[in-house]
Amino acid sequence: MNFNNTLIIAVDFDGTIVEDAYPKVGKPMLFAFETLKKLQDDGHRLILWTYRCGKKLDEAVKFCEANGIHFYAVNKSFSEEEYTNDISRKINADLFIDDRNIGGFPGWGEVYQTLTNTAPNMPEKKKGFFGLFK
Repeated sequence: MNFNNTLIIAVDFDGTIVEDAYPKVGKPMLFAFETLKKLQDDGHRLILWTYRCGKKLDEAVKFCEANGIHFYAVNKSFSEEEYTNDISRKINADLFIDDRNIGGFPGWGEVYQTLTNTAPNMPEKKKGFFGLFK
């Protein structure tokens, strides 16, 4: 996938941004905040989409803010949205990043590579017997 347009990306908290330690806040997942910041720098809008509510939700939001991530919205489609019983609780997002996906969470490096269609610089594969023959 290579998206030239900006996306609205819904991101889970426990098990995705941080290790799952609910109701506590777990340790940050490897490269989580660096990747989220890069996605924001690329122009994408991030929504925190989590089971947490009340005080536990406030803790998650403050933890993310302390690590440089300020969300476009939290558990809603846009920041001004007011919850009522006559609207769907499913939020409007282009992508959802969650550890409960089929196959689990691939890691933040793979998430970013998938979104940007970039791969790390890999050494050229050598051909033949242990690279002795080309």
